[in-house]
Amino acid sequence: MNNESNARRPSKKLTPLDDALAQVLATVPVLNQTQLVRIEEATDRVLAQDCYALVDVPPLANSAMDGFAVHAADLETVPVSLPVTQRIAAGQTGSPLAQGEAARIFTGAPLPPGADAVVIQENCRMGDSSVEILQAVTAGENVRDAGEDMRRGSQILQQGRRLRPQDIGLLAANGMTDIEVMRRPKVAIMTTGDELVTPGSDQGKGLSEGQIYNSNAYALLALLSSMGIEASNLGVVADTPSATREALDTAAKDHDVLISTGGVSVGEEDHVKAAVEEAGSLDLWKLAIKPGKPFASGTVHGKQFFGLPGNPVSTFVTFLLLVRPALLTMQACTEITPQTFFLPASFARPESGERQEYLRVTVQQQQNDQSALQPYRNQSSGVGASLSGADGLAIIPPHTAVNEGDLLAYLPFTELLN
Repeated sequence: MNNESNARRPSKKLTPLDDALAQVLATVPVLNQTQLVRIEEATDRVLAQDCYALVDVPPLANSAMDGFAVHAADLETVPVSLPVTQRIAAGQTGSPLAQGEAARIFTGAPLPPGADAVVIQENCRMGDSSVEILQAVTAGENVRDAGEDMRRGSQILQQGRRLRPQDIGLLAANGMTDIEVMRRPKVAIMTTGDELVTPGSDQGKGLSEGQIYNSNAYALLALLSSMGIEASNLGVVADTPSATREALDTAAKDHDVLISTGGVSVGEEDHVKAAVEEAGSLDLWKLAIKPGKPFASGTVHGKQFFGLPGNPVSTFVTFLLLVRPALLTMQACTEITPQTFFLPASFARPESGERQEYLRVTVQQQQNDQSALQPYRNQSSGVGASLSGADGLAIIPPHTAVNEGDLLAYLPFTELLN
């Protein structure tokens, strides 16, 4: 990469993404309201309290394998034949095991008192009432100790964690049924543009000249759903100042967050910016990123407002980079930063401009079996197919040329869409 030119700063009229994100996260309100939800409904919710183990897990030392519970000291010389005095399955408890005895045991079954190891059945020859041990074991071998997973009273999850399926399993292992979580924000979506038609509203007649289907609203609904957030779709708002003001006023009454697409640029038919400034404040406008320059953030009647650009790629990318972390922050989530990876470019690209670029890319396997980034053929912000056909976003810093083999920061959609 051309590192010397990286030092140039974007125009003062444009806000770099890192600065914009820091500003958004510092100003969005944290809801500070909690709910009790059933454990089966807690996935993707943000914990409102620290969680501590209520029991030892496992509660007793148990067998990690199917085999025979023994005293390891009885196996100093092998092979050795031992009488089998009991059979213990998972959910049962055995009686004390005397020296010189073995117990048939199955995975998950508690170790009988006195036993200190398990010989796996593959290393045994089983008879009717005895077993020949073919391989010695040491004390503790093939045994799960009591509390090995969790000790009663130990902290298992921290407040602010967004619960994943594996976390739900952890809570269930402690017998928990009701979990205190943060309330999710109520979100309203409005799209602007007289050219937009809601899918299905044409009643099969098709589009008239100059019309397009409204895809942004449905992409945003899906993005919010992937975060577990239900949103109100206010539909397409007419491109007039009065209709725009009315839609914002109505949405602010019952929602915590208002998201609009389109109308925040500088065209004569872009009325959202002016309407927001009348009903509240516009704290952030125009970013030094591509796509997504005409992004806006502010408040409407005290409620958080995000104005996303109208092009589908710009809408999608600015939601992922700015709105998604803001919505998590509003729930006091402590894990909002997606993991960034570094992969080589399989392409060359001339020096970028003053804006940081987010290329839609796929991960391709090269002849040397190494992974490399390949850009989608059309990087226009109006080409929604570039999102569907991509694996993630490659980041090109401002004023940076890319040569084949350069390492690029890469944000996979698997990190951004969860």
